[in-house]
Amino acid sequence: MKTRMNELVEMLNRYADEYYRLDNPSLSDSDYDKLYRELVELETAHPELILPNSPTHRVGGKILDGFEKYTHTYPLYSLQDAFSFEELQAFDERIRKEFPQVTYICELKIDGLSISLTYEAGHLTIGATRGDGSVGENITENLKRVKDIPLSLTEPLNVTVRGECYMPKASFERVNLERQEKGEAEFANPRNAAAGTLRQLDTAIVASRGLASFLYQEASPTDAASQAQVLVELNKLGFCTNHDYVLASSIVEVWEFIEQIAAKRNDLPYEIDGIVIKVNDLAIQEELGFTVKAPRWAIAYKFPAEEKEAEILSVDWTVGRTGVVTPTANLTPVQLAGTTVSRATLHNVDYIAEKDIRIGDTVIVYKAGDIIPAVLRVVEEKREHQEKMPIPTQCPSCTSSLIHYEDEVALRCINPHCPSQMMNRLEHFASRDAMNIAGLGTSIVEKLFQANLVKDVADIYRLSVEDILQLEGFKEKSADKLYQAIQASKENSAEKLLFGLGIRHVGNKASKILLEKFGNVEKVAKANAEEIAQIEGLGQVIAKSLATYFGSQDTQELLLELKATGVNLAYTGQVAVENGKLSGMTVVLTGKLERLKRSEAKEKLESLGAKVVGSVSKKTNLVIAGSDAGSKLAKAQELGIEVKDEVWLESL
Repeated sequence: MKTRMNELVEMLNRYADEYYRLDNPSLSDSDYDKLYRELVELETAHPELILPNSPTHRVGGKILDGFEKYTHTYPLYSLQDAFSFEELQAFDERIRKEFPQVTYICELKIDGLSISLTYEAGHLTIGATRGDGSVGENITENLKRVKDIPLSLTEPLNVTVRGECYMPKASFERVNLERQEKGEAEFANPRNAAAGTLRQLDTAIVASRGLASFLYQEASPTDAASQAQVLVELNKLGFCTNHDYVLASSIVEVWEFIEQIAAKRNDLPYEIDGIVIKVNDLAIQEELGFTVKAPRWAIAYKFPAEEKEAEILSVDWTVGRTGVVTPTANLTPVQLAGTTVSRATLHNVDYIAEKDIRIGDTVIVYKAGDIIPAVLRVVEEKREHQEKMPIPTQCPSCTSSLIHYEDEVALRCINPHCPSQMMNRLEHFASRDAMNIAGLGTSIVEKLFQANLVKDVADIYRLSVEDILQLEGFKEKSADKLYQAIQASKENSAEKLLFGLGIRHVGNKASKILLEKFGNVEKVAKANAEEIAQIEGLGQVIAKSLATYFGSQDTQELLLELKATGVNLAYTGQVAVENGKLSGMTVVLTGKLERLKRSEAKEKLESLGAKVVGSVSKKTNLVIAGSDAGSKLAKAQELGIEVKDEVWLESL
């Protein structure tokens, strides 16, 4: 019985791979269905023998309780965007200063959702969303329902891969037709449809919607020498990879590929919103490294956005958490990139003056980065009036006089007690990427503020269940749930707190770097600007901003209040070892390890202070080589880099 079930699983997975990945099925649908029904019958009779890679895991109606947070072992960085040939030239010139003979690989930028897949001994164990790049959500059960994602690989590897989950155009049209027939709201575009599907708690719905995937990166250390080789290896392991890519030796060749793809973009069976350009050589990627937010070795060219005409009916001025006053135009509604747009940003007063935008103007509207509606320019031949747009001189929230600094493009309210700023700071503090207080969103923050229950972030931790019950819409259970979420956030690692404070120029990546370096927020507060500016990935702007923020007496008092309420100020993540036996060394793992799992070897190296990277370069200090080490070992020997084995590593 067990042997037959193994045979069926192996056959059905092979036939599914032929159908979904290779587009070359060797078995008819009816024959496949017969084998599948046989497997279902056997699994029903013998549930204890169900294999983890059985294709029956792809169907069925599990109702999930929700999605747990998942901390990525390997962070997912965003990409720097480019919108013109000149920006690509600037990227190329920067790279060629160090590597004159560099070549690029150009891949389609699929308009879907970034996913990370982790396999242990060749079996899918974790499927997660990108989230903020450090922490995503565990959506393994839903990703198992994406039929071209392999449940098991062709080799029993421990590996983490990255890619994009998307909804093909054909699936999108079918799903919207079904929703139309049921009287349900249609999805605006395939990306929204894919996002909505992966957030479903009913896995049967996910299975029915026909999602697909393209994988493009091995996040865990790889033995490949180039990105092109990575794509070949991923395909051999059973992943769907996009074959519509080219290698380019110049930025002119890159641009030619962009123009070719732009011409046939609408004929593709899936949506794309640009082209990703990467340095092909992984060793050069390693040497170029990363900024706080993005790799220095890649850039995403974004296709020009769809543009429509609309009339500006009025302008709203709103105050953000840093005091910047932002103008937003109210428009006659237009359809743009699949959604109805009736509001668009005007950026700032300098932009309004530069474009000479006036109320009543007909303007060209587009979606910046295909996301945020913005006004591009005025259609001057349709202008019928002469009055300039009135610019406010007083804060729309607190009526304080607004400042327009010479070195800034925005109007700014500098009143620290401005209600809008205070509410925005509270909302940011509670947001998912900051302290992640579930249930403390915009409307609840506003109610708390208006009830005079909170004025600063420390007040959040003084709230009782009785306080929350004063708010409209809360009962005992919901009030206790919010209270518990607030209490739980006290235990967050302190980089969440530092980011939540909303310090100018200090994002979540910079916050993590600072806490890894200093250990707690109090030490960050006492560090001088010169010391911070020397930290890799930060610099003068962030250093100056931190010095200004922590130099304030109000800030010092706020830290004392937070500490008194029990909020954790210490970093509880993994701290780099400064005085380990391998401190300061860059190490590459390659080949098959016999005594240690690769993850165990990496963990031990990091515990000894080493930085573990994926490619051999001039900056590599040491290579740990197992059997069948291949090109990385050869390159290490060519460069004269010291090579050790895992027995040596175990002895440390």
